[in-house]
Amino acid sequence: MADLALMLAVFGFAFLAGYLLIRGVPPMLHTPLMSMTNAISAVTILGALLLFSVESGAVSTALGLAALIMASFNLVGGLVITDRMLRMFRKKE
Repeated sequence: MADLALMLAVFGFAFLAGYLLIRGVPPMLHTPLMSMTNAISAVTILGALLLFSVESGAVSTALGLAALIMASFNLVGGLVITDRMLRMFRKKE
């Protein structure tokens, strides 16, 4: 139970720090920031997969599955948006 409390505390701190950081970013820097969040999502996916490699309780497994799904959605969505933005800068034939 202490592990769950620690994970929730880290999640809460990371949420607050991320919110405060992103709130202060000017709009012209959102594309590099999106690339960074894609990298963070990839690390989250690896962490969730590592969580599934060890035996854990139902709550930890459910939280890991939720993290895996949300990070995957963020990663794929970020890559699609980045690809769309990069297509705007290609030379038209």
